[in-house]
Amino acid sequence: MNAIQKEKAVVLLSGGLDSATAMAIAKDMGFQVYALSFSYGQRHTTELEAAKRVAKTLGAVRHQVANIDLTCFGGSALTADLDVPKGRAPEDMEKEIPVTYVPARNTIFLSFALAWAEVLETSHIFIGVNAVDYSGYPDCRPEYIQAFTAMANLATKAGVESRTKIEIHTPLIDLTKAQIIQKGIALGVDYGLTHSCYDPSPEGLACGQCDSCLLRKKGFAEAGVPDPTKYFGG
Repeated sequence: MNAIQKEKAVVLLSGGLDSATAMAIAKDMGFQVYALSFSYGQRHTTELEAAKRVAKTLGAVRHQVANIDLTCFGGSALTADLDVPKGRAPEDMEKEIPVTYVPARNTIFLSFALAWAEVLETSHIFIGVNAVDYSGYPDCRPEYIQAFTAMANLATKAGVESRTKIEIHTPLIDLTKAQIIQKGIALGVDYGLTHSCYDPSPEGLACGQCDSCLLRKKGFAEAGVPDPTKYFGG
């Protein structure tokens, strides 16, 4: 067992397909995983229930749910009374930043992860951002991650004192959704535990037509893997 296998890592865990895969990768690399999820006023709690299932199944040392309220700002279909786009073609998803983008969400989430990592005395943070099959969010791009990493090492006591150098791991950033699924399957991820839909039914069933559902369906089809998701439409 080498040094990295004994280290802790904070993993941002939404309960979706990508974050579950990122957590599985962190575990496979030998890290002790500390999963971090957020109750931020999102329009449903289905993803938090999924995060709890994933954290337990993949063996997180601890699963922390941080409570913050982004509804006071609104500005997103996930935190305000705005319609979630449905039935869009992949090329349409790439044309503009969609209304499901939550302003500064990854910056806020990574800041919390950074604080916990400093308390845990670890330099490792995992986030399942992806810049290939995604919905056009600006805070999923490599240049954003690079900029946040530079800031993180200037903004923490541990970084300034040179006791640690924060590293934000983005193992999925250059993968297609199909490749992410294939990677997760190889690591034993049960995608039936995950949830990706932006607009689920009251029973927690996926809508099948929002951008996230469509990208998920496309990924499973291209990966040649049966989709375990329960959809109520489309």
